[in-house]
Amino acid sequence: MADFEVDVLIVGGGPVGLAASIECSRHGLTSLLVERHAGTSLFPKARLVSTRTMELVRSWGLQAEVERAGLPREESLAVGVGSSLTADDFHREVAPIEEDAPHSPTYTYICAQDKFEVILRGLASRLPGGDVRFATTMTSLAQDESGVDAVIESSSGRSTVRARYAIAADGGRSGIRSQLGIGVQGPPPLGHMISIMFDAELVPLLTDRMCALYFIRSALPCAVEAVDNKRRWMIQTGYDPSEGGSEADFTPEFCVEVVRAAVGVPDLDVSLVGVMPWLQQAVTAEHFRSGRVFLAGDAAHVSTPQGGFGMNCGIQDAHNLVWKLAAVLHGVAGEGLLDTYEAERHPVGERTVGESLANAFITFQMMEGKLSMAEAIGQQAGRRRSEGLVLGFHYDSTAVVPDGTPAPSPENPYRTYVPTARPGHRAPHVTVTRGAETVSTLDLLTPGFTLLTPAGSGWAQAAKEAAEQTGVAVTAVEISTDGSTAVSSSTWADAYGVTPTGAVLVRPDGHVAWRTPTSPTPVPSPSTLTNVLAKSLSTSESYVQNP
Repeated sequence: MADFEVDVLIVGGGPVGLAASIECSRHGLTSLLVERHAGTSLFPKARLVSTRTMELVRSWGLQAEVERAGLPREESLAVGVGSSLTADDFHREVAPIEEDAPHSPTYTYICAQDKFEVILRGLASRLPGGDVRFATTMTSLAQDESGVDAVIESSSGRSTVRARYAIAADGGRSGIRSQLGIGVQGPPPLGHMISIMFDAELVPLLTDRMCALYFIRSALPCAVEAVDNKRRWMIQTGYDPSEGGSEADFTPEFCVEVVRAAVGVPDLDVSLVGVMPWLQQAVTAEHFRSGRVFLAGDAAHVSTPQGGFGMNCGIQDAHNLVWKLAAVLHGVAGEGLLDTYEAERHPVGERTVGESLANAFITFQMMEGKLSMAEAIGQQAGRRRSEGLVLGFHYDSTAVVPDGTPAPSPENPYRTYVPTARPGHRAPHVTVTRGAETVSTLDLLTPGFTLLTPAGSGWAQAAKEAAEQTGVAVTAVEISTDGSTAVSSSTWADAYGVTPTGAVLVRPDGHVAWRTPTSPTPVPSPSTLTNVLAKSLSTSESYVQNP
């Protein structure tokens, strides 16, 4: 008999593991998160919170708290390039928000990981069903046909855990991935890197140069990152072992020299906070699942830091996976639903890693002087805008019922996001009126399935009956154009591609499961929805439009 029994064991207490814990609690699952470190990250290893992650943060009720902890948004959007922070050749450019603003109720934000993790940990620890344990190491893991057995150790002793499933969020050097024998695909390591975190009074020197990220082209090329744009900053640079370089070269004295050279002030008063070596990689695991163990975050895909995609892609992994685990554990979905995790997330992870690699190559060219200052700042600022990647990804799997329409094909799919309610895509943001407040269609979504439909279509009653018949949580939201219902919008139906008799079924992760522009029967039938749910939840292998 195990000392603890939970639905889900989560190994790793970074942003991905904490997001998984939060999602488990939201979906009514019990979870145990174990993290070997005594506390959350001391280094701001990731800083950029993407628009899609900010949408999840908003749904968790944390948006205001994250924004208070982060940089002002206008500074989050600025990039600078120069031979030093104070050099005459310094160029600064701000990526305009106006083109992207209509696509979300929020937008990308800079909130350093050391602060972001504290916020996520606080929520994960408060929510019911979530047991979050730091300074706790998992020392063994085994699985059988019905669950996972693990041994955990902490200062209070040794315990055994029995879980139905496990999520490996244990980082790029995942011990669980190695134990499972899952390899990675991608190029050799791109570089041996050093992060130098320091305190210095830089603000008076940067009155018209405040940025989130600065690229310094000098004898020792580096990137300077704003941690709080006050006194705390970080430099990322590297060394080449083939040329005799070593992390041992980065003594405290040398690190201070690196900082002073990057700032351009030889006698700058610098206080070192910490130095961290790391390996720059761009690889994807061959598989994201082995039996009852699922890889998420860096355990599944490791991006370069250029673009800020890694943490965000991992959080989307957790968001995609946990509702599926909950559906299976609550007895409303077939085991086949869990196969869609890899089918959906592996292509996204692979593409994200590839785009981060492309960003890294631009950075290498810039640091080597192969691009002019103007070219460098233009390309870097342009690649900072990646809404096509972070909002435009879509899923093709058995958990989606196609409607025969083609996916959008923008000229620049990395940069350009084209809103669509085509099945598999993220449900688009449209401003609606709910009572006396203005909100987003994304704010209407529930932890279960949500059916969005025009007022008077008849689908609300069909959804109620389908939920009663299947036991699946389906919430119908009727949207009127004249204020006759609690939610009103004059543009929603056009944006979602439905007529007055149509409907859109949105999955718990905010992606569209099914859409019908018009009712396939004179009166919407609950059997249509039960059939859709059966297909989406893998309790049936096929979808018949008029069962």
